[in-house]
Amino acid sequence: MSSELNIPPAPAIPGTTHLHSGKVRDLYRIDEGEHAGKLLMVASDRISAYDFVLDTTIPDKGEILTRMSLWWFEQLGVPHHVLSVDVPESVLGRAVICEPLEMYPVECVARGYLTGSGLADYRATGAVCGVALPDGLDDGSRLPEPIFTPATKAAVGDHDENVSFEAVVAQIGAEPAASLRSATLEIYGRAETIARERGIILADTKFEFGVRDDGTLVLGDEVLTPDSSRFWPAAEWEPGRTQPSFDKQIVRNWLTSPASGWDRSSGVRPPALPDDVVALTRAKYVEAYETLTGLRF
Repeated sequence: MSSELNIPPAPAIPGTTHLHSGKVRDLYRIDEGEHAGKLLMVASDRISAYDFVLDTTIPDKGEILTRMSLWWFEQLGVPHHVLSVDVPESVLGRAVICEPLEMYPVECVARGYLTGSGLADYRATGAVCGVALPDGLDDGSRLPEPIFTPATKAAVGDHDENVSFEAVVAQIGAEPAASLRSATLEIYGRAETIARERGIILADTKFEFGVRDDGTLVLGDEVLTPDSSRFWPAAEWEPGRTQPSFDKQIVRNWLTSPASGWDRSSGVRPPALPDDVVALTRAKYVEAYETLTGLRF
């Protein structure tokens, strides 16, 4: 699967065993030292769109994502998986040491605004993941209240599929499903408020959770970055159109434009990104980080 997706081989890191590579991250088990048995999660500069890992990378993306996740973990005040940033020199700045968890096989998506696959579902059925919504909503509309719209975690290269809450209950049980829904909406609400105070709309986002041996629910993976969230400049929000964004929508827009010459339905790999799209995407990631955190990159 990795070869089909064109994911490059993960570099060897002394003292670790490579376990898995996803679209953006490489995961290792630490075999020696004080963190033996823990995990090393490395964010690459790879970028994905439409279930392809692109041939083009975005400079500094892995470090920006890592810094942003660490900032959010500090803000949110919930149990999370990061133990240390004392990582090997070769991945300094774009990796974290984290605790192994029993991860739930659910993409926990919260939506406060209607767009993307949620908009497509709504236009087809009047609902998103079985949650009925009022008539008359448009692209970018703010929802009456945030909704939990889970998705199945697809294999790398396959497309995550929106599912109903009942499907999650059937997969993992009623109590864990209720805990995931509650935690997702609570964390989204907290993050949405923080982002709004900084002039950014958090339209939707995706969380991943695991459990410790004692049953504690823990926020894992990365969190609230442009890879897993839609960030819109609040001052430019205008329902009824595609919103300006601080995320990789720039890449999606170029790929589906006549300029790329790519047909999304063809099954053919997307073309390499031109330099100006790479530079603009990097600039948007940096802008999102600096606007949210108030820190310089």
